[in-house]
Amino acid sequence: MKKIVLMGMGLCAVLAFSSCKSSESAYKKAYEKAKQQELDEAEAPAAETVAPAPVQTVAPAPVAPAPAGSVREEKVELVSGSGLKAYSVVCGSFGVKANADGLKAKMDADGYNAKVVYNAERNMYRVVVVSCDTYAEAASARDAFKAKYPSRSDFQGAWLLYAK
Repeated sequence: MKKIVLMGMGLCAVLAFSSCKSSESAYKKAYEKAKQQELDEAEAPAAETVAPAPVQTVAPAPVAPAPAGSVREEKVELVSGSGLKAYSVVCGSFGVKANADGLKAKMDADGYNAKVVYNAERNMYRVVVVSCDTYAEAASARDAFKAKYPSRSDFQGAWLLYAK
């Protein structure tokens, strides 16, 4: 009788261990999926945007619109930091706010006045290192940022955001 009980328990143990799914965690799968979406999003062509001309009583100097496809236009809200302007240089995008806060802290330590903005439509937190009034200033700041970190491939993907 004891042999049958022991054999039954052994069989149950073997079935329990053999029916387990792969050792890959659901968190790792979700992270890889989010990373792939971020890469796909970075490779997708941006919508054509035109910078709004400021309204002034004095005749303003002509403002050249941003070249098509060079700026992403998103509706974002400022989560942390201050001084968000029309054009911003984004150095990182995260689905988890804590990750964005970590990169913001690193950028603050490197001398930037970093900000975290949230895009509710895409459920993404963007880390902004520089914010400017004009496209030309932002493009120059983006190029300077990339030049400062030539060995960081993730920072070489820095892009311009036009905040709606």
